[in-house]
Amino acid sequence: MDALDGNAIAGALQLYFAAEMTTATCVCAGCGARCYLAEIAVYMRAPGGVGRCRRCDNVLLVLTEVRDVACIDLRGLAELTPAH
Repeated sequence: MDALDGNAIAGALQLYFAAEMTTATCVCAGCGARCYLAEIAVYMRAPGGVGRCRRCDNVLLVLTEVRDVACIDLRGLAELTPAH
């Protein structure tokens, strides 16, 4: 499966964080790589998406929506800073 970029889930994340997320910066908890959310590798599969670090392939975040309930797992991020 081909990876998309972080723009594939940035719109959904913007709804929950009420901030522009494509230019949010994130830090991988696995390798310490810092990048914009728009630069992560995203794999879309129903019912949601998985964002991975392009440097070490660590799972950064998982976003699923089940029965109109959003579940966002950010365990793979050491830091997430939305743009101002």
